[in-house]
Amino acid sequence: MTFSNIFLSAGVRTPFGDYGKSLKNTPLSELGTHTVKACISKAGINPTDVDHLVFGNVGAVDHDSVFISRKIALQSGMRTESAALSVTRACGTGSQAIISAALQILTRHSSLAIAAGGENFSRVPYISTQTRWGAGRGEVALVDGLDYVYRCPFSRELMGETAENISETYGYCRQDMDDWAFMSQQRAKSAEESGFLAQQIAPLEVTEGKSRRIFAKDEFPRPNVSRQRLSELKSAFRPGGPVTAGNSSGVTDGGAAIMVFDDQAARRYGIRPQAKLIDYAVEGVPPHLMGIGPVPAIEALLKRNQLGVADIDYFEINEAFAVVNLHAEKQLRISREKTNLYGGGISIGHPPGATGIRMTMTAIQHLEATGGRYAVISMCLGSGMGMATLIENATH
Repeated sequence: MTFSNIFLSAGVRTPFGDYGKSLKNTPLSELGTHTVKACISKAGINPTDVDHLVFGNVGAVDHDSVFISRKIALQSGMRTESAALSVTRACGTGSQAIISAALQILTRHSSLAIAAGGENFSRVPYISTQTRWGAGRGEVALVDGLDYVYRCPFSRELMGETAENISETYGYCRQDMDDWAFMSQQRAKSAEESGFLAQQIAPLEVTEGKSRRIFAKDEFPRPNVSRQRLSELKSAFRPGGPVTAGNSSGVTDGGAAIMVFDDQAARRYGIRPQAKLIDYAVEGVPPHLMGIGPVPAIEALLKRNQLGVADIDYFEINEAFAVVNLHAEKQLRISREKTNLYGGGISIGHPPGATGIRMTMTAIQHLEATGGRYAVISMCLGSGMGMATLIENATH
C-alpha cells in the first residue's frame, strides 16, 4: 500500500550544534517545541488545528524523556485532546516519524499531523547499572549512555568499526573516503553561503554562561578544512584503518519538524503541499555490515514502485560514514552529481531523530528549485537495516 494522498510541507529545523557546544544546555523538549512551533507558523495554521504529533528520538535525555512527544505537543499549543507518539528506528528515526504520522492519517486516526524528532547527545547521562540494588564493596563504574547509541547490540562494536568491516569486505580505500568527506564539506559550505540551509533553519536563543545569544547556523561543518588535513587525521576505530573522524558523521544536537496531511486538510487549513509521500521500504542486512543498508532498501523501494535509479531526480543518502555512500554509489550506479548536493552527515551532522526530516526537507527544496519529480531519502540503521523513502514534487 502506497501513500497516494499524503503530503508534506513547512519543514523546519534548528541549527545543528556540535557535541558539547551551543545546545548542551538546552533540554531536548525545548528543541522539539521550538521546531514544532516554527513548523506550525510556517504552515500558517493554529496549533489547535494539529491533532497528532509523532516525535522521533533514540537518545533518552532529561527527566521528561519517556513522555517527550506529549510534552512537546502541549508546550507547542496543541489541544489537550490531541494525541502524541514517540518512535525509534535507529538512524532512520526521523524518517519513521514521517511514516508513522502518515499512517495516523491513512487510518483516519488523524487529519493533520506533525512529524518531528531530535537529539541532544550533549545531555546523554552517564549511567550506574550497579547501585539500585546495592553495589556491595569497591568502586562503581559509570557507563557512558552514548555507548547505548553507538555500539552494535550484537557484537558491541562501535558503529565506526562496522564501517571498517565494509571497507575490508568490499575493498574501499581511505583516499576515496576522504574525497567524499571533502566534497561533503565543500557542498555544505556552498549551501550555507547561498542561503539554501538558512531556508530550513529556525534560529533559537541559547544560554552561554550568564548570557543568552541567537544560534542561527550549523556548528559542525568545517568549511575551511583542506583535503590535505583530512588525509592527515588518525584512524578513529582501528589502527591503520581508513575510517577517521573526518570521513564519519558528526555527533550533533538538534531538532526538526514537518507537516503531514492529506488533500482534505490542505483545503480546510489552506496549507500548500510541497511534496507527496509515495512509499517507503525497510530491509535488513548483517549487523556487522550495517552501512550497506541503503542499497537493498532503495532497490526494494524502486521495485515496489516500478522505478529505476534513472527515474529518480535526486538522492539524499545519509553520510553516517563516507563508505556508506561509496557503497551505494557503486552498487546502485547513482551519480554523485544528484546525491547530497548540500552536504550530509559528515559535514552538517547526524542527530538520528532529526536527520531523516532534515534530509526530506532538503530533498523537497531541491525538487522545488529544479523542477524535478522524484527524490529518495535513505540511510543505514545501526543493528543492521536500511531505510528508504520516496517522495514526489507536489506540482507534478
